[in-house]
Amino acid sequence: MLWESSKMEQRYDAVLGVIRDGFTVTEVAQKFGVSRQAVHSWLKRYEEGGLEALAEQSSRPATSPTQMNSKVEARVLELRRHHPSWGPVRLCYQLRREGVTPLPSESSIYRALRRSGLIEEKAKRKKLPTYKRWERGRPMELWQMDVEGGVLLEDGTECKILTGIDDHSRFMVCAGIMTRAISRQVCGHLAAALEHYGAPEEILTDNGKVFTNRFGLTPTEVLFDRICRDNGVNHLLTAPFSPTTTGKIERFHRTLRHEFLTARVFSSLETAQRELDAWINDYNTNRPHQSLKMATPSDRFYRRRDKVPSPPLNLKALDDRNGDDWVARTISVNGIISVSNQVFSCGKQRSGHLVDVHVLDTLLQVWDSNELIKTVPRTTKGEIRKKKAEPHRKRVK
Repeated sequence: MLWESSKMEQRYDAVLGVIRDGFTVTEVAQKFGVSRQAVHSWLKRYEEGGLEALAEQSSRPATSPTQMNSKVEARVLELRRHHPSWGPVRLCYQLRREGVTPLPSESSIYRALRRSGLIEEKAKRKKLPTYKRWERGRPMELWQMDVEGGVLLEDGTECKILTGIDDHSRFMVCAGIMTRAISRQVCGHLAAALEHYGAPEEILTDNGKVFTNRFGLTPTEVLFDRICRDNGVNHLLTAPFSPTTTGKIERFHRTLRHEFLTARVFSSLETAQRELDAWINDYNTNRPHQSLKMATPSDRFYRRRDKVPSPPLNLKALDDRNGDDWVARTISVNGIISVSNQVFSCGKQRSGHLVDVHVLDTLLQVWDSNELIKTVPRTTKGEIRKKKAEPHRKRVK
């Protein structure tokens, strides 16, 4: 064995033992406790490079059969820079589509991204052993729907989007932009989705004011509920403060914000809708989904969809202007608003706020964002005329 001194010195002593002192390679190998092959290697290195060649050398192989080709690595980095959200799985899938051979592994792509500083190591959240991804067994069993903001127009308006996703296939069935998330506009986009794809068995939403009034002082059926009831759709509601129940649509909102909405301002609502439709079409038909084993949402939506014809839709509730409507009002400096010829106060502390008023048969409900701030009885036209005539009658008497 080599003793406590420089390895370079010991190798030099072994070489001198052969070429100067006349010992055999076997004798030198036994003296230094190494193999004969090692002594032969030292002799060859000394003959080719002198004393410096006996220094410690790297054991790294000159070539590696599993190393990624430089052209393939350059293509991986190019794809990543053009699509920052693509990870190793998506990049590997794209290389396979392009016919790259030999195809690098996902771990090789990950290491290439790390070397180039295009990916950062992050702590992974520990997945619970009881975690299980759930989904419906076939398309059109369940839609998840929600309202997302963040669509900015050049005139300063922030529009909303009604989004709807098929639970089984992740196929986007609805993505309609509206100036305000009020009942008529939301239900108009819902009706368009029903006319295009038919009625699902169930629709799952959160407890937003356009979807339900079950938490109001006087629970009533909103227009969204009525359209679902008229068309045999079971409307499901999440538990309060449980956004993970509609996890698929919430995850889509993250992709929508990151890839479509961030740092964009649209010239008009029509332009925004046209560009969103093109992006949604690409999402549905061309974009592979990892949770679908790299199939596209349209493949899964249309491949397993039942061919049973849908029953005719009943959308008469949209044409019925009596009993359920939403209007927007700005609270005046003195806290007053006027709705349906009724004037009432909402509080001076809310002056300047833009509120939504839910106009029902017998009630007017005022919502500031998602907070119900006022409920007043609705006065009929006959009662209003009667009140206006009372001062005149008193003067006649």
